[in-house]
Amino acid sequence: MTQRTIIRNAHVVTVDAADREHSDGYVVIDDAVIVAVGGGPVPNEWTDERTRGAGGGGLNGDSARASSSSNNNNNETTVIDARGHLVTPGLINTHHHLYQWLTRGYAQDAILFDWLTALYPLWSRIDAELVEAGALGAMAVAARSGCSTVGDHHYVFPSGAGDILGGIVNAARTLGVRLHATRGSMDLGQSRGGLPPDFAVETIDAILAASDLAIDRYHNPNAGAMTQVALAPCSPFSVTADLLRESAALGRARGVRLHTHGSETVEEDAFCLEKFGRTPTQYLEDLGWLGDDVWMAHCVHLDAHAIGRFAATGTSVAHCPSSNARLAAGIAPVPAMLDAGVTVGLGVDGAASNESGQLGSEIRMAVLMNRLGAGAGRMTGRTALRMATMGGAKTLGRGAEIGSLEVGKLADVAVWKVDGVEHAGILDPVAALTLGAQPPLALLLVNGEAVVRDGELTRVDERDVAHAVARASGALRLR
Repeated sequence: MTQRTIIRNAHVVTVDAADREHSDGYVVIDDAVIVAVGGGPVPNEWTDERTRGAGGGGLNGDSARASSSSNNNNNETTVIDARGHLVTPGLINTHHHLYQWLTRGYAQDAILFDWLTALYPLWSRIDAELVEAGALGAMAVAARSGCSTVGDHHYVFPSGAGDILGGIVNAARTLGVRLHATRGSMDLGQSRGGLPPDFAVETIDAILAASDLAIDRYHNPNAGAMTQVALAPCSPFSVTADLLRESAALGRARGVRLHTHGSETVEEDAFCLEKFGRTPTQYLEDLGWLGDDVWMAHCVHLDAHAIGRFAATGTSVAHCPSSNARLAAGIAPVPAMLDAGVTVGLGVDGAASNESGQLGSEIRMAVLMNRLGAGAGRMTGRTALRMATMGGAKTLGRGAEIGSLEVGKLADVAVWKVDGVEHAGILDPVAALTLGAQPPLALLLVNGEAVVRDGELTRVDERDVAHAVARASGALRLR
């Protein structure tokens, strides 16, 4: 049976290569794949006998359905009248630390190094059960902000904590969102000149073995994958050169992507210059950590030479404007990166350095922060929306499958209400999302299936998720 979904009468922003928009547009989905996108009335070839005579449903759960026995198949069609709504690709979060949902509100006025020092002891007491509860809460909030794909960077694996990565995967499956999980790592403790305490790090052998196992268990290399795995040593100040070098070799041998933090703060730059005699970019490039299979978080302090190296090697960036502001890290030179041809996606970053956890609001923050850094004309709302969608898809290596509304792509679609009291009468519906208060999310589809409807999660009881997060946060504090 084919499940067809027709979204019509909406302002459709495709984010395709030509930046096509349709002020009165439609999107047609068969099962998990987009089969038609355009402007004006839906062509008859898509509104066939299955939907003739069926009333158009709204976004309140009363979608019209009609059946046909053509070709001896039982087919079902849902027609959604989306007047007063904006339709975009599902948003893509390229950098998160989901477990930190349990430790929001700590070290509120600290810079990065002080913030990490305050939280490492708490994080060293997590386990798989607690992380799953935190990840479910964090991804629930991300989904309610229009996020269909979550990139997570997990790098704390206490001894005896169980299958932490498995807990994160389970949480994503429960919600129905795509997950790009990473098997992160730290092996450079304080006794060897690193920032994390010795009890929070692992040995290289243990890390590489666990990384190999994580790929075997959870990485799906196929088109349409709901879960993929990357390898992600944490940062230049928490891992050794040997771990960076060997993780890159393992990741490339197994065909998975690579991720780390880079050039986040002036303190990190000073650390690398003092310890290695090089900038973070120079140090990472020497170890094989620039390339079209690599994305780095933050990159706040890239100079012109570093931006040129990122562009020349195809290295991508996860821009995290709210976290950068929360930790006073600085304003990343995103317009200069884009001008040079660097692929940039958006990220929430750790929930303990961005207590909001909403990717939708990062679009507006990206516009405002980068205008402060480079001028009003250097960052448009549509540029930021592209970073949150197609930029994120390319950053995660999924540009051929998600990130835009085009025929043949997976049906990850966000539908935003822009005719309510917050946005009614706005000249440009896109500005409602990119400059205004975040519009209510009427519908979020992942693979054509509703994950959020009328602002509420469809697969879990939000009260249960909230209670589980509160219990897990309390249990972690007691530890």
